[in-house]
This record gives sequence, C-alpha cells and structure tokens, in this order.
Amino acid sequence: MTQEQFKNIAHTIPHEPGIYKYFNENDQLLYVGKAKDLRKRVGSYFSKSLDNFKTMQLVKKIHHFTFTIVDSEQDAFLLENALIKEYKPRYNINLKDDKTYPFIVIKKESFPRVFFTRKKLHDGSEYIGPFTNQDTVRDLLAFIKEYIPLRNCKLPLTETNINKGKFKVCLEYHLGNCKGPCEGLQSFQDYSDGIQQMRDMLKGNVGSVITNYKEQMQDFAAKMEFEKAEMFRKKIEQLENYQSKSVVVSKHLSNLDVFSILRDGDVAYVNYLMVQAGTIIQTHTAQLEAHLDESDEEVLAFAIINMRDRFNSQSNEIIVPIPITFPDERIAITIPKAGDKKKLLELSLKNVNYFQEELRKKKILHLEGKSDWEKKSVLYELQEYLQLPEAPVHIECFDNSNFQGSFPVSAMVCFKEGMPSNKDYRHYNVKTVEGINDFATMKEVVGRRYKRLVAEEQSLPQLVIIDGGKGQLGSAMEAISELGLVGQMVVVGLAKNEEEIFFPGDSESKKLPWDSDSLKLIRRIRDEVHRFGITFHRNKRSKGTFKNELEEIKGIGKQTAEDLLKAFKSVKNVKLKSEKELAEKVGLAKAKLIINHFSAKKI
Repeated sequence: MTQEQFKNIAHTIPHEPGIYKYFNENDQLLYVGKAKDLRKRVGSYFSKSLDNFKTMQLVKKIHHFTFTIVDSEQDAFLLENALIKEYKPRYNINLKDDKTYPFIVIKKESFPRVFFTRKKLHDGSEYIGPFTNQDTVRDLLAFIKEYIPLRNCKLPLTETNINKGKFKVCLEYHLGNCKGPCEGLQSFQDYSDGIQQMRDMLKGNVGSVITNYKEQMQDFAAKMEFEKAEMFRKKIEQLENYQSKSVVVSKHLSNLDVFSILRDGDVAYVNYLMVQAGTIIQTHTAQLEAHLDESDEEVLAFAIINMRDRFNSQSNEIIVPIPITFPDERIAITIPKAGDKKKLLELSLKNVNYFQEELRKKKILHLEGKSDWEKKSVLYELQEYLQLPEAPVHIECFDNSNFQGSFPVSAMVCFKEGMPSNKDYRHYNVKTVEGINDFATMKEVVGRRYKRLVAEEQSLPQLVIIDGGKGQLGSAMEAISELGLVGQMVVVGLAKNEEEIFFPGDSESKKLPWDSDSLKLIRRIRDEVHRFGITFHRNKRSKGTFKNELEEIKGIGKQTAEDLLKAFKSVKNVKLKSEKELAEKVGLAKAKLIINHFSAKKI
C-alpha cells in the first residue's frame, strides 16, 4: 500500500481508540497494533519521515488493513495482547517461551485428591500454579503430604458409599499418611482444613499452618495428651526450619509481582518474581524478540501481561524499574527507591543478568560468536584427545532413523570450523536395503556420500562420526574400504548412550573428559544429526511419502495398516503373528488376507 493509496482511504479511519491489523497480498496477518487514535497511529506508518528499516520493510508488505474500535486505550491494550498471543504475527514482539509447566491439582470430588499434573483440564478442579521447576514442586508436594495427611487412593468417597461401609482403610492409614475418610474416621471439614493448609503452604504462607499447629499442640497439652502435643511440636519445628530456608523477603510485604528487563539489541530478557506473604514462591525469566524497535516500556508491558496471565497472578501491585502503561487501573505500578521493594527489584535484575550470562555461555560452548582462535582451540583440543593427524576443521556425522521398525532413512550433518554448515547437510532415502538393517543402511549412505565427494573432486572431512556402536562403524568402514579411502579420513563410532568413542578395530573405547569443550562439541553434533534426521522422518510421514508394506495388501487400508503397526510395532512382528492374534485386532476377514499375502511371498 502506497502513501497515495492510504491518503484515499484515511478519512474512513476514525479518531477513536482501537486495534489495527496489517495483512499482505496473500491475506497473511503481518502485525497487530493498538492505538489511542486509530487514524493518527495508522497514518504514522505511511508518512514520509519513516527512518526505521524494519518498519519500512513492514510497510512495503502491507496490502490492506482492518481495524476494530474499542471503548478505551486499556481495552485496546488487552485486545492487542490477545490477538498477538493467538496469531503470533511475524512483526510483533515474540515471547520465546513455549514450555509447559506443572500444576498441583485439587480434584473436584468429595475428599479431593491432590497430585502433580501437566494437563490443565476444564473439569471444575482447582489448579495451583503453574510452577517453573518440576523437581521443586514435587519436593514441595511430598513435604506437604508429610505434614498434612491426604488420601492418594482413587476410591469414590461419596457420603453414600462411606455410610454403606463399602471401603476399608489401607496401609496408608496405618502408616499415619491418611486419616481414613473412607471409613468415616475423618470428617469432611477436617479434611477440608488440611486442603486449606496445603493451599497456604503452596502460596508461601507457612505461618498460618504453624499457628494452626500451635493451637492443636496447646489443646493436646491441656488435655494431658503429651505424646500428641510432642508430635505437633516437632512438626512446628520442622516447618519453621523449612520457612527459614525459603526466600523470605519481608513478613510485612503483601502479594507482589516484580519484573525487571535487560535489553540486548532486538532481544530482551524479562525476569519475574512472584511474591506472596513476603516469600518468593516463583521465579522465571523469558526471552523476547522485538521486531519494530519497540521501546523497553512496550516490551516490558507486553511481557508482564503475558507472564501474569500464564502464572495466574492475582497480585494488586507490580514492581518495575521503569514507568509503564498497564491496562488495569486497579493494579498499582511501583518504581521503588529504597527498602524491601528496592531489594526485590535488585534481586530480579540479578536473576535476569544471570540468565543472559548463562545463555552466553551456552553459545560459547556451541562456538557461535567466538573468534577464529577460540573456535580452533576447541578443534585442536579434540585433535589432541583423539590423536588425529590434523585439526578436524571439517566434521561429518551420520545417523539412521526409522519409525516403529519401518520406513528407514538416514541423515548427515556437516560442521566446518566447529560450526554447522547447513548447506552441506544431506538426507538419504535408503535404496538398496530391504526392511530394517542398520548396518547395511549405514554402509549404503556412507558409500553414497563419499563416492559423490570423490566424483565431484570435493574435499573429504578430517573426522567422520558414525552415531552407533561397533556394528555400524564396521559397516561404514566397509563402504570406505571399497572406495579406497581408508587412511584419508578418521572414522569413529559414537555409542548411543555412553558417549564413548570407538576406533575401527579397537576393543576398548575412549571417553573424552566429561567437562571438556571437545565433548560438548561432539554432543552438539550428535544432537544436531538426531534433530535433522527426526525432522526429515516426521515430514515424510506427515506428507504420506512412506508407504507401509501392509498397505500393499489388497483389502487392507491405511488405517488398518497403522492400527497393526501400533499394536505390533513393526511389519516383521505382524508377519510372525497367528491368524487368531491378527483377528483380535482387525477381524477375521482381514487377518486371512494378511496371512495369505505373506504366505504367498514365501513360495
């Protein structure tokens, strides 16, 4: 859309708050924006004073646009955020965080069960979380259940079933892990009190649980039941120890959300601390990509609304390092100058800086952005460990892949100067091997690769890695020997799980130092060939490129073939099954077709 074209339609855009959507000529959504004044905001993109390269590129691609009027700027903010989250337009800020995080669920049932889950269902149950650390939440749940007895059985504990005496207490009751609601030994109110204490602990409010236990301890002491009183005293002591280990900022603080931002060009890192009852109960750092030179304020506001939504925050105060516009006027925005809130903000900044540094270290281990000398130092180290005749500046790695014992393919990745050389990656459809034979497959693809390099007079790699054991390595060496290339490159095998390196003919494997950059490079190459091969395999399956041998049987369709593979894992296993076993899965008529087909092939 040109400036002249926009001028012709500018009068149709109102001076109202709202959101606008830009589309290309293929009707693909490019960008979603919000505006206090739609006409002025949209018009700014078609002015002659644009000096941002990315914005100019966006404008060149705009074919048409639509807009939606809303009641306020705050409504525009919320609608913009929802649309970005749903459609992920190319030119909008991208929150690079697609992980799924665990919840603790309190099931909607009589005497509700409490357990760890990653699936949030719309079943009326209460989901607490999500939590960013799986191990921590498991440990926390185990700790809670140690002090608050809750059932872990799946019995339908309705009032009717309990009154009829349908259930008996199990070992958990005798171990003191459950109070026996199944036999009516625990009231629903008492069980509900335990659930509430658990909620308090998950939200960092251990103090209320300790207060409750102190009251019970005093009651038992007053009744001269000193053994029970001592049991609660020990619980109180352990809970106080647990509380002291938690990140308690201040008992005087209410529920807060703390955010900090660190900018590095188009990439921004935002850290989030969730504080409840003066305790930090969640911490998470996300990476965002800005595409149109959005300001720190815009990026931070976008991150805040997304992360608060994701982690179900109900806090009424947000602590930030810079002023931001937030859509909910009920939420207080605080930029602290001193005190506990300032310390929280400094802690958040410390976390976000640590996150960026860890990413930088990971990139260094992958060699991105390193100087030539730094890259070569890792290769020289690998040369020394493997006693190679020269530094492996050109490395190739092969891996075989199949799906449930069918559809073999292979992949090869190439690294030059320690970096991926994507243009040299290769996929291979296996041509000469019938069925699944990893050894023969490896021989075929290695032979095809280096026969072609020799024919095209291209340089050979210094190091070839065969992802597999001694069998695959031996097969690769057969191919290299037949091509007369033995001695012209070093070929090693990489054991699948142990990360041991085998040389042809050696009985003993070699292990690189576990913390060496050399081993980290080998791991990266192995992971890359796995990723490349699996992606190729998945794409071929999704496109229906593979034809299952079972589908060749007249009367057997694609769905039946897939059902058989799921049931028996491979075509080979299907061939070994009896007519009765096959009939249980696909019916007698189809079972006979399969048996007759494979019987005829044996003749």
